[in-house]
Amino acid sequence: MILNDNGQVRDVYDAVADPTRRKLLQMLADVEELPLHEITVHFQMGRTAVSKHLAILKDAGLVTTRKVGRETRYRLNAAPLKEIQNWVSFYEGFWKDRIHKLNLLLEENE
Repeated sequence: MILNDNGQVRDVYDAVADPTRRKLLQMLADVEELPLHEITVHFQMGRTAVSKHLAILKDAGLVTTRKVGRETRYRLNAAPLKEIQNWVSFYEGFWKDRIHKLNLLLEENE
């Protein structure tokens, strides 16, 4: 169990389940950091809606913020994505093993 800064359980899977949030992560992966006004122009939703998506990513530990004057800048923190990578890797091995066994079975029947 991983807790966010507010002491709540953070769920990386829930955070990346939304396509808008995945797009935000992809955008932030391509740059060092971006201010909210530069992020918002890439979405057909208001600044408040984009901020809410960023807050969910921040609660999951996927985004960090930095204040520069009155502006908040957002930066990707990809470390929590390792949890998803580990989960997918397990199932990749699972399916490779099953396919290998199926191939052996098919070879025996030939």
